[in-house]
Amino acid sequence: MAKKTAKPEVIEPPRRRPRLRLFRWLWYWSWRGAVLALAMMLVSIALYTVVNPPITMTMLGEWWRLGQTHRKWVPMDDIAPVMARSVVAAEDANFCLHWGFDVVAIRAAIAEGGGRGASTISQQVTKNVFLWQGRSWSRKALEAGITPLVELVWTKRRVLEVYLNVAEFDTGVFGVHAAAERYFGTTPDKLTARQAALLAAVLPDPKGRDAAKPSAFVSSRAEAIADGAATIKADGRTACWE
Repeated sequence: MAKKTAKPEVIEPPRRRPRLRLFRWLWYWSWRGAVLALAMMLVSIALYTVVNPPITMTMLGEWWRLGQTHRKWVPMDDIAPVMARSVVAAEDANFCLHWGFDVVAIRAAIAEGGGRGASTISQQVTKNVFLWQGRSWSRKALEAGITPLVELVWTKRRVLEVYLNVAEFDTGVFGVHAAAERYFGTTPDKLTARQAALLAAVLPDPKGRDAAKPSAFVSSRAEAIADGAATIKADGRTACWE
């Protein structure tokens, strides 16, 4: 009688651990989400070279909180040149000389222990248009990554135009058109040097400063801004947008 041959032992492959499958799934979709978000960001940056940003997260938050906001887009050609010069003198005097980050201002802020701001107008535009307010490291990291892209795609004139139309000048008041009407009952093209300097002086604290009834500090700050606006015009630091 023939001897029965033993069947070879079948070794089943080890089952994948549920946690490993979940990790790979999350990793896969995280990368897909990141790529999609980057693509949408690039499209938005390119689109906003010709299309005006319709709303920002700050505007949306104020609208939700207040029930209304005030804003009317105005092209750069309809804004008094002194207004643009005043904002640059107040917020970013080297606006025409950097590629999105003012290294000199950053070093000065570090030397002073972070007591002074070093954000450029380009960084503020990036934060206002594409991101959210706050001091989180995640927001700062995104701002640092997006700002050079904005500088690469947009002209300096476009950066400044967008800034003047999205910056908050008072509670729920966004853009220079609404600010000129609110504070002085005029239009942006008719702003005087003093009025422009006062509007620029309230930008760091729009909810705590008043351009129509300036405190002694705001008035003094406006005088310094007016001098700075004249200085950057004389030394050529307005050439990139004028």
